[in-house]
Amino acid sequence: MSENNYKICTRCIMDTSDPEIEFDEHGVCNHCHKYDEDVKLFGYKGRETDEKLKKLVQEIKEYGKNKEYDCILGISGGVDSAYTAYMAAQLGLRVLAVHVDAGWNTEIAVENIQKMCKVLNMDLHTIVIDWPAMKELQRAYMFSGLPDLDVPQDHVFLAAVYAYAKKYKIKYMLNGYNLATEGILPNSWGQTAAIDFRNIKSIYKKCGRGKKIFNKYPHFNILKYFYVSITVTRVNLLNYVSYSKKEALATLNEKFGWQYYGGKHFESRFTKFFQSYYLPRKFQYDKKRAHLSSLIVGGEMTREEALKEMEDTSVYPLEQMLEDRDYILKKLDIPVDEWERCMNMPNKKESDYADSKKLIQFLVAVKRKLLY
Repeated sequence: MSENNYKICTRCIMDTSDPEIEFDEHGVCNHCHKYDEDVKLFGYKGRETDEKLKKLVQEIKEYGKNKEYDCILGISGGVDSAYTAYMAAQLGLRVLAVHVDAGWNTEIAVENIQKMCKVLNMDLHTIVIDWPAMKELQRAYMFSGLPDLDVPQDHVFLAAVYAYAKKYKIKYMLNGYNLATEGILPNSWGQTAAIDFRNIKSIYKKCGRGKKIFNKYPHFNILKYFYVSITVTRVNLLNYVSYSKKEALATLNEKFGWQYYGGKHFESRFTKFFQSYYLPRKFQYDKKRAHLSSLIVGGEMTREEALKEMEDTSVYPLEQMLEDRDYILKKLDIPVDEWERCMNMPNKKESDYADSKKLIQFLVAVKRKLLY
């Protein structure tokens, strides 16, 4: 994009690296306006939200009577899911924590999870995904030309958590999503097909090596997903409190010796690399810009601090990026020259492969009528 066409929001730091961004007469972007609307609907409102949380917790406990657990939580080792676990324990909820090891965990993330669950006396089920199967699918995505290389991990994570919810007859699934740290994410950057198994199979068929893997890769089809999503209620627990990432970090460190890993989603070595290296170089956008913009509109940091952090390469220096690149390529059996071909091939969208987009849109509409 030429300098003449470049524009950046006057409130957050979202810019024209999002091709769909819009600005009002004051230079404020559409993401800021949407955030304000979402806060009015779902944000913390003091006593009013406190009462809603109290009622919700009573409902969860009532449904959990005579069952082993009140709710389930997918825990990654990151800040948001960790603080959700802590908050749930403070509320007296009996939580089944489920962690999925897809082969990219950092040691810090694993230690964080184990420390927390031990101190909280929280049952932890760790599911280790068959690495040969995971490797082949992850490898195929590297050759797909798609931006979201985390889909193989995201899909198996959802499949595993929903399977445990069904096994233990759990209705409520706690979620670490929150407006404070994730209130801004452009649709043009978030083309995730994590629930679309047809899309995943199509990508593997075209870009994989043809090995039989799906008998060892936990998955679900669209119809099963929507059935489960109706019977299992997702609860964004952090939106029921005045959530602060800085305060959450301090609390987790004080009570559990929890260690910070350096950035959002950096608990996964693969996600850290693909978000910080692959996306900016191949697709010319950096998700860190959206993450920091969320913190700005949430009052967690100033715009000036965010701009300075965007320029700071010390958190993930080039030498470390290249080290991670070589580690990932070796683990996925991808020669460097083939990797360069991946980086130079035309960019693609999920719609360039077979998908279930129309079916998903229909089922979303049906779900809204049933639930709302």
